[in-house]
Amino acid sequence: MTTAAIFDLDRTLIAASTTPIFMRHLTDAGISSGTSNPAVDSVVGLASRALKTIFDTVGESRILMQPAKLAVRAAAGWSVADVESAAEDAAEEIAEQLLPFAKLLIEEHRQAGDLLVLASTSPLAFTEPLARRLEFDGVVGTAWKHDDDSYTGEIDGVFVWGPDKAHAVEEWAEEHDVRLDRSSAYSDSYFDAALLDLVGKPVAVNPDARLSALASIKGWPIRHLDKSEGVIKVGGREIQEWTRPLMRPELVAPYADIVFQGDDNIPAEGPALVVFNHRSYFDPTVMGLLLARAGRNVRGLGKKEVFDVPVVGRLLQGLGGVRVERASGSDEPLIAAARALEGGEVVIIAPEGTIPRGPAFFEPELQGRWGAAKLAAQTRVPVIPVGLWGTENVWPRSQRLPNINPLTRPVVTAVVGEPVELKYRSPNADTKRIMTAISALLPPEAREHREPTTEELMRTFPPGYSGDPHAESTRRPGTDT
Repeated sequence: MTTAAIFDLDRTLIAASTTPIFMRHLTDAGISSGTSNPAVDSVVGLASRALKTIFDTVGESRILMQPAKLAVRAAAGWSVADVESAAEDAAEEIAEQLLPFAKLLIEEHRQAGDLLVLASTSPLAFTEPLARRLEFDGVVGTAWKHDDDSYTGEIDGVFVWGPDKAHAVEEWAEEHDVRLDRSSAYSDSYFDAALLDLVGKPVAVNPDARLSALASIKGWPIRHLDKSEGVIKVGGREIQEWTRPLMRPELVAPYADIVFQGDDNIPAEGPALVVFNHRSYFDPTVMGLLLARAGRNVRGLGKKEVFDVPVVGRLLQGLGGVRVERASGSDEPLIAAARALEGGEVVIIAPEGTIPRGPAFFEPELQGRWGAAKLAAQTRVPVIPVGLWGTENVWPRSQRLPNINPLTRPVVTAVVGEPVELKYRSPNADTKRIMTAISALLPPEAREHREPTTEELMRTFPPGYSGDPHAESTRRPGTDT
């Protein structure tokens, strides 16, 4: 049995239309689709840019497809060899513009043994070099007629769009003995609904409004290949981006004075693993504010109990959260976090795993598990340490709600350090390096050993705790392996 993964191109594998890229390389190669009248060419150019803007914003439509269908006429007389050379150059540029999670998805299908197929309305003259560069196994598209060495300005067969595109994929699958009912397909366009209906695993990628509605009705997954799987986008932006203007300390936490230092150490773009010490239920709020200040969306690991709450859990996943079942020892959360990092995103993690209880909360030497060190060794992304202090005075573990008293606002500090220098040889040794870097960002009192009072110890336990506050559990939830 042979299965395939079928990918649309524009607004699916890349964020916008590839047509301007192809046209630019054709022009650079001395192939012009212009007229002898500069004024006419100017008007045509403005119209083309307007159509591109509409396509990039809302996707395909029958009206937009008419110029694409008629574009073959401009190719009359073009040299087949010159077009191929220009398309090769364009393919190199387009391959660099693949959305980050598109690259990972393609590789996943390749490792699974699926045939990779590029299915686009664009001319095969343009897309075949791209398919070769991406090492795809097949390509479906619109064929142009040519006599000897030049194109005739006519389509060879049908314009591969809508139902005709689905038929072309069916023919390709039959020719290559592919089981479409066990294959996958990815597209952004409502007009590819017939194609998506052919396969057993249809996925709407960055869908236009009509495809989004259809996917909801049919139960098709919706993905955005510039974001981690499960992240929700509204109006082309994820929820974190819409809410970022509201992520200000005076609005989110009017009951604390939050001081940020060194937040320019967080990379403005590209992947980063941000690690912090865990002291309070208020920590996620402070970390969210910190990453909002840096202008970065964040993927955070959270315990399963929160993600299992029906509405709240789905929202957290839509925001980019990763569900963690601490006692299971499963590597699944680390795999999801690694994918986010490989896709160029920011992941935050508390290496301690949970808020330390009892005497452990007051130990000068911070203890961490190996998860962060393993992620760093696997992905080799910058590891950015953050030292939090004072969050327990806002929302101690012993309380179900934070302290809300504008007259006695505790000071909370979040200090960001430079990337931690790791060796990647031992997760245990690298974990110690990470925890040492975090500890160095805390105030001097954090590194002094002292005996806490019974009242202080009780603040580190959940509400209703009735055990011995001076006892320390022999093992934290979860494992290092």
